[in-house]
Amino acid sequence: MGRIGISCLFPASWHFSISPVGCPRILNTNLRQIIVISILAAAVSLLYFSVVIIRNKYGRLSRDKKFQRYLARVTDTEATDTSNPNVHYGIVVDCGSSGSRIFVYCWPRHNGNPHDLLDIRQMRDKNRKPVVMKIKPGISEFATSPEKVSDYISPLLNFAAEHVPRAKHKETPLYILCTAGMRILPESQQKAILEDLLTDIPVHFDFLFSDSHAEVISGKQEGVYAWIGINFVLGRFEHIEDDDEAVVEVNIPGSESSKAILRKRTAGILDMGGVSTQIAYEVPKTVSFASSQQEEVAKNLLAEFNLGCDVHQTEHVYRVYVATFLGFGGNAARQRYEDRIFASTVQKNRLLGKQTGLTPDTPYLDPCLPLDIKDEIQQNGQTLYLRGTGDFDLCRETIQPFMNKTNETQTSLNGVYQPPIHFQNSEFYGFSEFYYCTEDVLRMGGDYSAAAFTRAAKDYCATKWSILRERFDRGLYASHADLHRLKYQCFKSAWMFEVFHRGFSFPVNYRNLKTALQVYDKEVQWTLGAILYRTRFLPLRDIQQETFRASHAHWRGFSFVYNHYLFSGCFLVVLLAILLYLLRLRRIHRRAPRSGPATAVWLEDGLPSQKIAGTL
Repeated sequence: MGRIGISCLFPASWHFSISPVGCPRILNTNLRQIIVISILAAAVSLLYFSVVIIRNKYGRLSRDKKFQRYLARVTDTEATDTSNPNVHYGIVVDCGSSGSRIFVYCWPRHNGNPHDLLDIRQMRDKNRKPVVMKIKPGISEFATSPEKVSDYISPLLNFAAEHVPRAKHKETPLYILCTAGMRILPESQQKAILEDLLTDIPVHFDFLFSDSHAEVISGKQEGVYAWIGINFVLGRFEHIEDDDEAVVEVNIPGSESSKAILRKRTAGILDMGGVSTQIAYEVPKTVSFASSQQEEVAKNLLAEFNLGCDVHQTEHVYRVYVATFLGFGGNAARQRYEDRIFASTVQKNRLLGKQTGLTPDTPYLDPCLPLDIKDEIQQNGQTLYLRGTGDFDLCRETIQPFMNKTNETQTSLNGVYQPPIHFQNSEFYGFSEFYYCTEDVLRMGGDYSAAAFTRAAKDYCATKWSILRERFDRGLYASHADLHRLKYQCFKSAWMFEVFHRGFSFPVNYRNLKTALQVYDKEVQWTLGAILYRTRFLPLRDIQQETFRASHAHWRGFSFVYNHYLFSGCFLVVLLAILLYLLRLRRIHRRAPRSGPATAVWLEDGLPSQKIAGTL
């Protein structure tokens, strides 16, 4: 019967033996190595699993945090906690042509990451409603009496002062930004209105309001702000995650020779109002120009700016193309169309001796009006009678010359320069008339399909007006659709289609346009982009404060994750130290003098201990 003795790494006084029957002698030496390797493997496994568990836990928390942030954008309807001292506020007044609106925004303390923007949201009152207020008329109505502007705008500022905590007033920036109505005024009148605001508002309100906080912004600035707003809400300024597929290579403006960076693909915007149409999208690559004249024009249409909180960082440097086309809005286009009809019909009647459109019995047949509808055009005391024929294709053909396209390359409406769009790797959102044309009557807002839209528009145009009126009376259209919408839906559908596909040259099979009124249940205003851009340097203050505190903080202030890494590292070091100590004891044990020949025989041959004792 064999006996195995195990001494491994233990001191001599710990030696013991077990006596398996028929056990091979060779295991006598291998078990020691196996135990050492097992202990080392256990230590490495423990360290590995602790790291994996921590990474998975906090990776999941990071993903959950990201999901919660997106979820917050969708369901962010809770009242703003005005008692929280870490919540900051900002105010933007949009002084438009028909009225002025004030928006109050809020954001939590910056997270300290210099690559992240402020998480700005619209403030909500106790009833969970957005803190927004509008007054009429537009500020441009006070062009001849600028001394009354402060009184005109005071109700808006009083409204904001009631919602922003009093202790926060002095640090809350106030921006008064004027748009189209003020742009058409002479510079002297613009200056007088702004001077009255800058003089009187600091007397009555404690908001952070300096000379640069009140100005008349250009159409280009307004387009940039709108582009910033939509992409911020969509989360396109955030870091690339592992599951992000929509990425794009970007050449940073001014450093084209350096390596391109990868970041999230931003979305372009299309906005068609009553008077003008606007397009804005990022130009990620360096563009070439057909001529020096085209390059000069492009300088006025390309906006280069840095959204980062540090001007030296390039992660948030963007080059955006912005173009505004006056007279290309839905209502202005219809007016131009009617002017052309009136002038050409009167001229033909005079030259050919006809009476077309002069009486209801001999109307001008308008393909852009629904079938059998009657309408009138009045100019210079004369009336031109119209009757709709509802021919969508003929309407499109009739209005194509109004695009003012040229034969030059890289041009759009009115022959204006337009940098190339990578249609296969792009995404656009259409607002205002792009949404109304697709949704109010046709009920197909959202993902745009040219084929489906064309079929629906043709069917609508060819439907008799009496049937359309019956459907309207039964409430089959959108709640805010009125008779004006029904009457000119055929024309505006054709106009939107031609502007999008012929004017801006989007292919008819383009499927990455979404028409929308809101994004994530929020009405996206250019004012959101404005306050994001104008507060972009504020995070730097918080980052510097965080850095100062971190450099003086005690080690206990380290995050939970780093504490776990530190613990695992210390555990491994201690375990290795113990192993080295035991190995040293083993070597000492081997060098020690043996007790006698019998002991050696016992260890060598596995003899019974009783016989050894008797021998001694």
